[in-house]
Amino acid sequence: MTDPLAPLLDLPGVGDAVTAAREAVDGVHAHPANRRGWATTAAEASVRAARASAAIDGADAELPTGGQVAEPSLAGALRVGEALGSLLPTWQRAPMQVLARLHVLAAADLVDDPDWLGRPRGTAEVSERLELLAELVTGGTSVPGPVLAAVVHGELLSLEAFGTADGVVARAASRLTMIATGLDPKGLCVPEVAYLRRLRRYRDTAASFAGGQPEGVSDWLLFCCETIQAGAREARSIADASTERAEQ
Repeated sequence: MTDPLAPLLDLPGVGDAVTAAREAVDGVHAHPANRRGWATTAAEASVRAARASAAIDGADAELPTGGQVAEPSLAGALRVGEALGSLLPTWQRAPMQVLARLHVLAAADLVDDPDWLGRPRGTAEVSERLELLAELVTGGTSVPGPVLAAVVHGELLSLEAFGTADGVVARAASRLTMIATGLDPKGLCVPEVAYLRRLRRYRDTAASFAGGQPEGVSDWLLFCCETIQAGAREARSIADASTERAEQ
């Protein structure tokens, strides 16, 4: 069967961008702090990713000094981050179940009717596109991790399948894809911080991807690869800080 995403690798600059993204993440995994104590650095990466993801959607992402997080979007993003490890095996075989669970976690404090949690909008277009996305995630493509993660991310942003917390769900699904494809198996990279810092371009390129034209799709893929590199730099700063604490 023909790989439906294979033509994306022929778009200008995409091959080189994928290589650069992979090398940046590989370099972070080779950091001494991540060879020995990656669980600690991965936990910090997860929190930073959740805070940035919530902030992208307009939330106050400051963590309280003590007690529970009251900001609903931030609380949801943190719940999502904590759950990713346990959801990984299911993502690789039944991604629709995971998307539903991600929405339950992300939007629990954002909807009045809990019956709507985890339920995509029932239009034919949404159902069809989610099914196609699930096929890609479960082996329907062999494109490199950066490309598949970008497609998952962009498609979920475009669909807005749940109507609430769709951004948090999309970014979490992209993060899961980076882990599942072996691009970032320990979950160290934090591209979410780069999305936030370059928010206007993030939104513009996501809209271009949604338009479906080759140039727009290429812009989104290149941007996602750039943010993976930036996320690797963020991960390196986490690892460096961990090393400094250990030496004190």
